[in-house]
Amino acid sequence: MKILCVIDSLNQGGAQRQLIGLALGFKEKGHDVSFLTYHDIPFFNHLLDQSGINITCIVEPRYLIRILKMRVFIRKGKFDAVLSFLEASGFICEIVGFPVRKWKLIIGERSNNPNIVKSFKLKAYRWFHIFSDYVVANSNANMQLVRTINPFLSKSKCKVIYNTIDLNLWKPSLDYTPRKGGKLKIIVAARDHPYKNLHGLIEALSDLSNSEKEAVKVEWYGIDKMDQIQKEYSKINKYHLENVISLFPGTTEMIKITQDADVVGLFSFYEGFPNAVCEGMACSKTIICSSVSDMPIFLSGNMNLLCDPHDPISIANVIRYAISLTNEELIQMGDKNRKSAEIHFNKDNIVSQYLTLFS
Repeated sequence: MKILCVIDSLNQGGAQRQLIGLALGFKEKGHDVSFLTYHDIPFFNHLLDQSGINITCIVEPRYLIRILKMRVFIRKGKFDAVLSFLEASGFICEIVGFPVRKWKLIIGERSNNPNIVKSFKLKAYRWFHIFSDYVVANSNANMQLVRTINPFLSKSKCKVIYNTIDLNLWKPSLDYTPRKGGKLKIIVAARDHPYKNLHGLIEALSDLSNSEKEAVKVEWYGIDKMDQIQKEYSKINKYHLENVISLFPGTTEMIKITQDADVVGLFSFYEGFPNAVCEGMACSKTIICSSVSDMPIFLSGNMNLLCDPHDPISIANVIRYAISLTNEELIQMGDKNRKSAEIHFNKDNIVSQYLTLFS
């Protein structure tokens, strides 16, 4: 089968990582896979290059000309299936199919941004989903939002397929021991975007007692625009949190970083379905998280692990709870999360679900 994956760029991001993971899975099963992007940001290019997956980048600032060039590329490609992630990319692929097309078109919905219902453009993107063969969301919450915006989508066209994780890569470290440095190590893997809520996390850490601050170390990975977070840096200094939280740029070493952590945290205002949580679960980590997306379903056994991202006190309380856990409890929670990941995020099963839609 000849499969084309379409996305805006190969910059670091959850949607990019998921689409690349799927593409590698398609390739492993013997399919001819290629990528089409329109912004030349090659953060993840090396992963596709290593597997012999061709990348075509159509850099064209004029929007209509870009669509025309992508239309020519796709229609000449004789693809059997086109899989597109992110709303603008999906819209382009739906337009490219007019008036008729010979390929299957699957649109991946990855955002549960509540502002979608307030934006004409973002709602319009979802209205065009009627021209796709299937719409795949990575959470039930996300699919509910899409169907609210576009009630004309038939139920049979709407599918929920969770994120895929390579469980052979994202796995527990054999030499892991809790609190190696004498402190509970919490990592956050997220971009420096306001909805990821670095501001709320800093406010929450400032609410901890001195003894609690001494007991925890938070590391945030994904800060690539340092000049845009000067307010956050100022607050870290103002609250004397320099020894409590550290900010790092994005890195390709997140597997090892996650394996060495005690807890994986995510404090976003909204999420489609967070990769960092899936990967943390696969690495047998305790998860503390905003009550967003389908997280209440996965962590429903212990509501102390969930917080309200709009309330710094709620975030502080979930961090306090994590600090209070014994080493044995951290290991037990992590083992439970690994078993859940093996059921819900198995790469082979999820790749097969997409291939079934293609065929």
